[in-house]
Amino acid sequence: MSQNPYKVAVITLSDRAASGARADESGGIIRDMLAQAGLHVVEQAVLPDEAAQLVEKLIHLTDEAQADLILTTGGTGLGKRDVTPDATLAVIDQRVPGIEEAMRMASLAKTPYAMLSRAVAGVRGRTLIINLPGSPKSVRENLEVVLPVLPHALKLLREGQVHDDEHQFNH
Repeated sequence: MSQNPYKVAVITLSDRAASGARADESGGIIRDMLAQAGLHVVEQAVLPDEAAQLVEKLIHLTDEAQADLILTTGGTGLGKRDVTPDATLAVIDQRVPGIEEAMRMASLAKTPYAMLSRAVAGVRGRTLIINLPGSPKSVRENLEVVLPVLPHALKLLREGQVHDDEHQFNH
């Protein structure tokens, strides 16, 4: 049993992965990195790049399944089918711009294309939702940036006030 019983969901947005034309490598990377940090993924889904389907899934995971954390991968760029940020903005109560900025800044140190990311981070109810990029390399780099703040963020959302010495996963 996990030391930190948070409910975590991972959603991959990819027309090709949803149709079975390619494997969901990024979703697997997220699951593995979370497991190393002591977080267990309780639900993993692959959806096509359709805003309505993602909105429905996010609302279900937050309001009904009561997920503590939802990480999406894919659909954060400038393409017509890149609808992940738009769907996320449609369901969140408030943004967490520091997470968005930290991911872009870390990525910008590696590639100027990071400026084209529209990834969003926000809260719906007591659930933290973070959009990660779609490429396996970028998903790993971005998740490395946010992992250190997840224990504190999840504890704040679940319990309210947190003491500074109480926000560690397995390190």
